[in-house]
Amino acid sequence: MKKIILFSIGIFLLSSSKSQINLNKIKKSVTGKDTSTANLVNAATKNIAGNNKGSLTNDDIISGLKEALTIGTQNSAKKLGTVDGFFKDAALKILMPPEAQKVTNTLRSMGMGNLVDKAILSMNRAAEDAASGVGDIFINAIKDMSIADGIQILNGGNTAATDYLKSTTTNSLTEKMRPVIETSLKKTDATKYWNDVFTNYNRVSTKKVETDLTAYVTQKAMDGIFISVAQEEQKIRKDPAAQVTGLLKKVFGQ
Repeated sequence: MKKIILFSIGIFLLSSSKSQINLNKIKKSVTGKDTSTANLVNAATKNIAGNNKGSLTNDDIISGLKEALTIGTQNSAKKLGTVDGFFKDAALKILMPPEAQKVTNTLRSMGMGNLVDKAILSMNRAAEDAASGVGDIFINAIKDMSIADGIQILNGGNTAATDYLKSTTTNSLTEKMRPVIETSLKKTDATKYWNDVFTNYNRVSTKKVETDLTAYVTQKAMDGIFISVAQEEQKIRKDPAAQVTGLLKKVFGQ
């Protein structure tokens, strides 16, 4: 584990053109008495902070990343949780699953396109309804971010923070979103329209189609949320205008 941590820190230090790497200091942290993960990361971060213009500290890195994730998830929830947040976004709009395309085409050819359109609209309305409350679900994962996580994220790709959030919240997010989606599907009559679509299709087809509507919409809604959060993260990393606080400017502006 220590070798992996040392390797990650080494990559981070080498990637900074403004850093003067003190490998002896890091080596001492690993080989001497001071061998804890936290102290190892502290030594590396202090070395970076002492040479970088912004003098980033551990607290700066973690606080900045938490702030970026909080802003990103809040913006995404606000955007997707409004009417047409999913439905009018071509990249996120929830359509019939691939296995149901034949159903869709058959019903449209029989003059039942309006029924299909209602089913699609209702699925997106359910996703929008569920997305409006997703911000709170991410809070615990953001609070639990460690120093090691922070350094890895800061030096990662343009969506490293989103990837961290996805890896730490997917299971709990699924558990919490599914009942919300299920209720929303019923509230928006999506379940009714879905049943109407397949009832009509199964009357004229010898091969019945059965799809778990709740599971499908939950997965598509989650995919859309993470895509949106990733977009927000990229803005904060690259666009000074999106670095709306002094802390974000300090952490990402370098």
